[in-house]
Amino acid sequence: MRKSTKRRRNRLALTLVLCVALPAAALALLWLITLPDVATLATTNPTATALMEAREAQAEAQGERLGRQWIWVPLSRMSPHLRRAVVVAEDASFFTHEGFDWEGMKDAALYDLEKGALKRGGSTISQQLAKNLYLSSERSMFRKVQEALITRSLEHHLTKQRILELYLNVAEWGTGVYGAEAAARHHFRKSASDLTADEAAWLAAILPSPRRYDPLRKTTSLVRRYERVLHRMSQAPRHNTRGQ
Repeated sequence: MRKSTKRRRNRLALTLVLCVALPAAALALLWLITLPDVATLATTNPTATALMEAREAQAEAQGERLGRQWIWVPLSRMSPHLRRAVVVAEDASFFTHEGFDWEGMKDAALYDLEKGALKRGGSTISQQLAKNLYLSSERSMFRKVQEALITRSLEHHLTKQRILELYLNVAEWGTGVYGAEAAARHHFRKSASDLTADEAAWLAAILPSPRRYDPLRKTTSLVRRYERVLHRMSQAPRHNTRGQ
């Protein structure tokens, strides 16, 4: 009798595991097969991003039309101050990691466990690029897996300079404002190549909430972040971020 009961429990447990594991595995396999070909980004610029399309769809659903301010420029035509400011603000270990900041991810995971939700970031520039280019804003473990696979592919196929160039050209910097050149013109009425260290620090400071600070509103919290960015710019070692 006991053996029969134990066998039933084992069968039930196995059935439950299979019911969860098989669909998840099938979904993962399907997504692996349709993984975007990021290798083409080595020589080709994207014509749009998932983030841009999502923002425009949201506006259309509200009966509005969202314009797109976006001017692509090579890394060599962006101020070195901006390149430096964004790296120290968003991903200080960008030039040494392989796509993932494990310490930052650990801290973010501990925070999420405490809060019982996927809320905190901890994303590197490579991870943010993966999200901007290809993914929705949904917060789920499956989307995290997608993000990790794309990030690894970006790091494998592209140089750090190209990843930074792509990121700086597609990052959101205001309502309908994308990329460093459009951001410089929108906020400071000048080209990205002419940005000063001070202006670059302001642009890097608004990256976490670009639409909230559009137009540039120097709130107490933003000023504190700007000051931290400026301080880090003066302290961080210099890396080669010039375009090729």
